[in-house]
Amino acid sequence: MKFQIERDAFQNALNQVQHVVASRSPLPILSNVLIEASEGGLELSTTDLDVTVSKIVAANVVQPGAITLPARRLAGIVRELPASDVEFDVSADSVATLQSGASIFKILGLPPFDFPHVGEFRNPREFTIDQKLLRDALRKTSYAISTDETRYVLNGVNCVIRDGMLTLVATDGRRLAMVEQDLEFPAGQEVSVIIPTKAVNELQRQLDIKGDVKVVISDNQASFDLNGSVLVTKLIEGNYPNFRQVIPGPANYRVIVEREVLLGTLRRMNLLVDESTNSVNFIFDNNQLTICTTSPEIGEAEETIDIRYTGPRMVMAFNPEFVIAPLRNLDQDEVYIDLIDTSSPGVIKIDEPFLYVMMPMRATR
Repeated sequence: MKFQIERDAFQNALNQVQHVVASRSPLPILSNVLIEASEGGLELSTTDLDVTVSKIVAANVVQPGAITLPARRLAGIVRELPASDVEFDVSADSVATLQSGASIFKILGLPPFDFPHVGEFRNPREFTIDQKLLRDALRKTSYAISTDETRYVLNGVNCVIRDGMLTLVATDGRRLAMVEQDLEFPAGQEVSVIIPTKAVNELQRQLDIKGDVKVVISDNQASFDLNGSVLVTKLIEGNYPNFRQVIPGPANYRVIVEREVLLGTLRRMNLLVDESTNSVNFIFDNNQLTICTTSPEIGEAEETIDIRYTGPRMVMAFNPEFVIAPLRNLDQDEVYIDLIDTSSPGVIKIDEPFLYVMMPMRATR
C-alpha cells in the first residue's frame, strides 16, 4: 500500500475516529485504526466492538491496500510532522513508513484481516434528520443519562419515533430530560430504541450545524451517515421505563427567571454545598427567589434574585448540579419553573418542546 496525503487532512480524519479507541484493550487490534486505501481515497475506521466510526478522506493512492496501526500513536506522530505533505508506504511485513520533510517514521502494524467488521443490518428502517436539530436535541437530554450500570437500560438516550414525532429522553431515576420534534417518517415504520452513552457522545462530536444525517436503524444496531463519516453502534437491549408517567400534571404555579442569572447564582452556591446532603434551598416568595446552602463544616451562602412569581411562599430543595445541567445546555434567555407543591417534582420548560423533571430533596429550612 502506498499513498500521499495532506498532513492536516490526515490529522483531522484521525482526530474524528480515535475517540472510540480504548486506551487499554485486551485485544491489541482494538487499539488500532484500520486504514484502507483505494481509488476513492482513504477510509479510516476504529471500533471498540460496540461503536464503530469510519471516515473517508481524499488521498493520492498509488497502490491500494490495507493495514492497522496504533491509532493514538499515529495521530500524535501526524500532528507533529514538519511538512504539509505526507508519504505513506507499507511493506509486506506490515511496517508502515511515514515521510514528511526530513522526518521518517517506521511504525509496526497489524494485518487488517482480524479487524472487526460491522454486522449486517436486518429489517432496516431509514430516515433523514437535520443535523442541527439532532445535535441540539442530544445536547438538551444527554446529560441526564444514568451512569449506574446495574440499570443498563438507562445508560443511553431513548429514541422514539411515532406519529410524526421524534422523542428523545434520558433519565437516571432522579431527573428526566425530554425533547420532542416533528419528523417526517414513513408510516408503519415506527421505532423505539436506546442509543448507548458512548455512541451519543461520539455522535455529538460528529454532528454539525448544517446538512442532514442519514439514520438507519435495525433491531440491534443503528448507523449515522454524515459529513463523510459513518458511526455504527450496537443498541441497548431491553425495555425503557414508561417515562411519561413520571412527568407531573398541570402546574399550580409558574416561575419565570433569567437563565444566565439563575445559572450564575447556582454555580456560586454550589461552591459551598456539603457533599453529604448535596442540596440547596430554593425559597420562592413575592417575585424573588432566594437560594441558600448551609454546611456545619464549610459555611453558608445565600443570594436573592428577581423572578416573576406571585404564588405563596414555597421552600424546596434541589441538587444544584441537577439544576445547573439543563441551564448550561439551553440557549433561551428565560426559563420557566413549573411547580405543583413543595413535595412534587419541579419542571423546567422553555418556549420550545423541551421539559426537564427534577425530584425535590428535603429542605433544611
